[in-house]
Amino acid sequence: MDTQFFEQVIWGNTVRDYFLFVGILLIGLLLKRFVSRILSQLLFRLFRKFADEVKIDTFIALLLKPIEFFILLTTFYLAINQLSHPLEVAIFHYHKAEGKLKVLQEFTLGELLDKTFLFFIILSFFWIILRMVDFVAHVFMYRAIKSENKADDQLVPFLKELFKFIIYFIGFFVLLGYVFEVNALSLITGLGIGGIAIALAAKESLENLIGSFTIFIDKPFTVGDIVKVDGVEGTIEKVGFRSTVLRSTDKTTYIIPNRSMIDGVLENLTRRNYRRVKFDIGLTYETPVENIKAIIKAIEQFLATQKNTTDVYVTFESFADSALKIQILYLVANIDYTDYLQIKEEINFKIMEIVRANDGSFAYPTQRTVSG
Repeated sequence: MDTQFFEQVIWGNTVRDYFLFVGILLIGLLLKRFVSRILSQLLFRLFRKFADEVKIDTFIALLLKPIEFFILLTTFYLAINQLSHPLEVAIFHYHKAEGKLKVLQEFTLGELLDKTFLFFIILSFFWIILRMVDFVAHVFMYRAIKSENKADDQLVPFLKELFKFIIYFIGFFVLLGYVFEVNALSLITGLGIGGIAIALAAKESLENLIGSFTIFIDKPFTVGDIVKVDGVEGTIEKVGFRSTVLRSTDKTTYIIPNRSMIDGVLENLTRRNYRRVKFDIGLTYETPVENIKAIIKAIEQFLATQKNTTDVYVTFESFADSALKIQILYLVANIDYTDYLQIKEEINFKIMEIVRANDGSFAYPTQRTVSG
């Protein structure tokens, strides 16, 4: 009786087929997280000696989602293949050449599902490989941070992006070959004019790639350096496969193509020994000559005694429309930018005190009316 029940056919499938379909789905959904963790731990054994200073939790966190996705796809594929209807229903017909003859073929719903599952399974497989690359890069970055060499901090993200690009490239042609049954070699050689168009479109990307290699060979800067390029000043945060990331003092993020980083005039502010400060102050025309000389001398003496300043020049520069211009020029030793701003502030306050102590007053734009 039980056997007869399971052998009943409902909508082209037996009751047994439906039970197997539901059973496989339930088992897969219930066990996917557990199986994913087990597989992640087994895969970690391949990296145990290489990544002994990194916790296994980091590896599992990276691999858990792609492995779960892979298991979920496999579960659905096995479950659906327990059914025969409507998988055998033809969606459309086409002619396929076999020798000199053209044979009529049919493309069924089951074949469409096979192609779809194969597509996503290949994607999940390469997703797992990409996450492994992320983990290897994480290990190398961990080691780079502990080392004093800043070039390592710059090289690791670049190599990570390079290897991931290669994996994307391989994955694309694997999908073309296995899912869409396209001969990749014939596709590349048969592009013709389209190939030329693609090459022209990729010209800028190729130039940026060459620019990134130039940066790593010449080393005009490293991660953490303060640079100025094309009027943009900021700290180097990352040198990528195509572009460089700068963070300005106001926390704005600038993405600059690597080609621009090497083609334009680049100032590495971190590598300079001093920062140059130059500005003018204006005194009123009523200020006596003796007071002006005393102000200039007092400012020079003050700047000369500061430990972080050198090459001091204070001169009576010019007669402006509404002020007597005193030019102040000095160099500040290359220190942290915040400390540099504090030193400038202290010097500016002291200059104000010196001017007032010598009976001077600052000028501001004025207009005098002459009565006739």
